[in-house]
Amino acid sequence: MADNIGKAAQILSKSRRVVALTGAGISVASGIPPFRGKGGLWERFDPMEVAHIQSFVQNPKKVWDLLIREMKDLLDRAVPNSAHLGFYQLEKMGRLAAIITQNVDGLHQKAQNSVVIEFHGNFAWQRCMDCNAMLPTSQVNLGVLPPLCGCGGILRPDCVFFGEAIPADALTRSNELANTCDCMIVAGTSAVVYPAASLPGIAKAAGAAIIEINLEPTHLSSGFSDVSIHEDAGSALEKIIRRMMV
Repeated sequence: MADNIGKAAQILSKSRRVVALTGAGISVASGIPPFRGKGGLWERFDPMEVAHIQSFVQNPKKVWDLLIREMKDLLDRAVPNSAHLGFYQLEKMGRLAAIITQNVDGLHQKAQNSVVIEFHGNFAWQRCMDCNAMLPTSQVNLGVLPPLCGCGGILRPDCVFFGEAIPADALTRSNELANTCDCMIVAGTSAVVYPAASLPGIAKAAGAAIIEINLEPTHLSSGFSDVSIHEDAGSALEKIIRRMMV
């Protein structure tokens, strides 16, 4: 593992345009459970029942009560952890150009990263389904469910439900970044959910080095990634950055 930390540090020290692809794994240390896998929200809920757009349209009170209320409580208390802060450090060092995240928690922005493409939107904001007005989730009153906009419309998270398309601008910008980076860090994600899962392949085909940081081996670990580090992303980034500064 130490040798892989050194390899990653060497690659990043030579890179000038690094892009990170991040997933739920990097936010677990901030108290936010993943959706998939062991301990994930989908072990408790059927995603088609609580996270599909049609389920929300048909019964917004139920979806707010079962899923969104809990997510709001978690995100109101969540703060960036060492993984988020590590990416900010890489940006300050002039290495990291952008983050493409599958997360909806807004923690990369709280950690002060300046370029964050949110593949699945952001739970930090609610959008009125009638007038499209935006309201910070932290200001939403849960005394009545579903909460309503001042115009009387139902508020919904400004993120992508199952059954909805990835925002076109996020998809376009992500593909451009994957095509032009010289290194991609894939952290806290198994990279199996498309279209985000296609980005490491796009980057590699364009000549970029791939650094994978994930607790468990993934399909990227065997022969695809230039370096695979199987440990907590925050710990790994701290070690890598220390090596880069020697």
